[in-house]
Amino acid sequence: MTAKPSDSSSTASSSAGAGGPFVLTSTAFADGDAIAREFSCDGANVSPPLKWTGVQAGTAALVLVVDDPDARGFVHWLVLDLPGRDGDLPKGVVPTAASPQQGRNDFGQAGWGGPCPPSGTHHYCFTLTALGAPLGLGDHPAGGDVRKALGQAMVLGKAALTGTYRRG
Repeated sequence: MTAKPSDSSSTASSSAGAGGPFVLTSTAFADGDAIAREFSCDGANVSPPLKWTGVQAGTAALVLVVDDPDARGFVHWLVLDLPGRDGDLPKGVVPTAASPQQGRNDFGQAGWGGPCPPSGTHHYCFTLTALGAPLGLGDHPAGGDVRKALGQAMVLGKAALTGTYRRG
């Protein structure tokens, strides 16, 4: 789905909930547009704000995976078992006891690891998956463990958003 030019947020969707399509948006970048330096290893390296709407009825949990397909699926962020309803993540989410459960990114740390490509322009895919049951994985699971669990889960829908980043 193409970004809506009217509000500088972006959406991409592959399923519809009771209240409309399941969409993931950010006020920080439009679908297919560049991610600001602030969210990268060249800047403050904080997570961008995200919002989702149209979560399907019967959704028990949501899982966010952010990866870079240009770097063989390098994982930049995993957020697990978010409440199964419309919601958001503010800018700068850090792993704490009060925050949503976060997995280990491929930098080896729990939480957000911003874009930091060695060369060229890379794509960063934010994929939010609606599930029939929480994954229930332990503390800070790795990307492979999350992907394996997602492959065995009852998936009710997905929403996606892609940004790009080039250093320099």
